[in-house]
Amino acid sequence: MMARLRVPERSPGSRILGVGVYRPTRVVGNDEICARIDSSDEWIRRRSGIETRCVAGPDETVISMAVEAARKAMAQSGTQPDDVGMVLLATMSFLEQAPAAAPRVAHQLGARSAGSLDVAAACSGFCYALGLADSLVRSGDARNVVVIGSEKMSDIVDPTDRGTAFLFGDGAGAVVVGPSDTPGIGPVVWGSDGERHHMIAHDRSWLHTRETPGPWPTLRMAGPEVFRWASRVVPDISRQAVREAGLELSDLAAFVPHQANARIIDAAARSLGLAPHTVVARDVVTAGNTSAASIPLALGALLSRGSLPSGAPALLVGFGAGLAHAAQVVSLP
Repeated sequence: MMARLRVPERSPGSRILGVGVYRPTRVVGNDEICARIDSSDEWIRRRSGIETRCVAGPDETVISMAVEAARKAMAQSGTQPDDVGMVLLATMSFLEQAPAAAPRVAHQLGARSAGSLDVAAACSGFCYALGLADSLVRSGDARNVVVIGSEKMSDIVDPTDRGTAFLFGDGAGAVVVGPSDTPGIGPVVWGSDGERHHMIAHDRSWLHTRETPGPWPTLRMAGPEVFRWASRVVPDISRQAVREAGLELSDLAAFVPHQANARIIDAAARSLGLAPHTVVARDVVTAGNTSAASIPLALGALLSRGSLPSGAPALLVGFGAGLAHAAQVVSLP
């Protein structure tokens, strides 16, 4: 008789147990951005809805911001470092290819025996990591997972580029995912379109920079094309994620999309025909586009108001560079 493998005891579901955020102290208004690009406060507001964004200082790094956000999420959930089985850090702005940032975050959290890895799915990274966390907890491979989105976009954006300089901000958000007797994280709907990866990409590679000294590689974006793509894909995957969760759009208490641009958020909300009671996250107005950090930052902002009941369903939707996208419905902590 062949020996049989033993597998961990499975959990019927997982849920978000706590949320934490970190916002840099320096707030930059549109006038300061306009001093470096040919633009105006009125143009930026009309084009993106953004009024201010947080910009990290020299001592505020992808790692330090991730640690602070994760500590708050762990404190809110009552999770001890020894209870953490995995740390997942979604980021596109960490500038060291190796080693990854997540092991250093886990170390500073005191979760020194936890697994850890970076998730490189750009603006969809948090939703990708949340989907992985749900699977890890339900499979029994990790009892609790810390999921973080942390970005210092000011490191990878050209402050003189009229197409991107006004859009991006810095910050971090985190959640703790743990076991639940009933599912609190719905099926993740994800995908990508690598054929159009060039629509959001660095203008040159690090290898090219080494061989041909020149400007620091910075992020570039084909704004109109990205807007058209996002306006189509966000409603499509939103409907699919709600359907996969066994709900109706009218059941949603909140809609928390990636905070790319207020125009994209408003267009998606109109296309979905959300109910009047569904709260739409618009953290982009004061925080800018913080890539992988934007969804947990926006979620934290909504929860801080105290108007959304625990257990209510919220739709999270990430989309951006890759072109990658992901969505799932979660029960609010």
